[in-house]
Amino acid sequence: MDTKKLGVIGGMGPQATSVFFEKVIENTAAECDQDHIDMLILNHATLPDRTKVILEGRRELFLDAVANDFKLLELAGVANIAIPCNTSHYFYDDMQQMTSVNIINMVDETVKEIHGRYGDGSKIGILATNGTVSSGIYRASCERYDMKLYEPAPSLQSEVMDIIYNDVKGSKNVDPSKLESLIHQLVYEERCQCVILACTELSCIELSNFYKECSIDAMEVLVNRSITLSGKQVASDK
Repeated sequence: MDTKKLGVIGGMGPQATSVFFEKVIENTAAECDQDHIDMLILNHATLPDRTKVILEGRRELFLDAVANDFKLLELAGVANIAIPCNTSHYFYDDMQQMTSVNIINMVDETVKEIHGRYGDGSKIGILATNGTVSSGIYRASCERYDMKLYEPAPSLQSEVMDIIYNDVKGSKNVDPSKLESLIHQLVYEERCQCVILACTELSCIELSNFYKECSIDAMEVLVNRSITLSGKQVASDK
């Protein structure tokens, strides 16, 4: 397969974009610099908060702000675009209409991988922003694959938002056990087959191997799909 340049619209948030870039490097089967992917990363940190825009019904604020990013990436000649932000995929169809370049659908790719592991009828938990949960993007995708999405109760959802906005985006003082406790509740108390880490801020938290096995990180799925669509091999597949 020919190698292709990857475009990235990042900044949602900046640390998550940095982690995405590092994971692409780590997960690419490469023995020298030239074996890696050519990438153009736009760290557009001033994009409007996706959760706020969705909850307020003001989608045009985000779409107008991101429109020029697609033009820049088209001019740069990228073959695919990755957007390491789950909540932004609420606008996926609108964004894809803005550009002729393929936007990798993080949500559908993640749910497709889960279905391949757990099959029809699976009960899947989700940890994400209020915007992602309320948008229903993962719920709709799970339904297409005949799986049931379990959305956390308000008290647990409040804990998720606290980790995302106060711990990761804010103080950057993250205790992995807080996230692991939430995964534990969904798997052992709510009987979910697995839990989707559907916020790239959560991908910045290093979990123990046990809880990694209990969850599927949507960013990890996006990373691996970005590598293969760029004509490279995922390191574990080499």
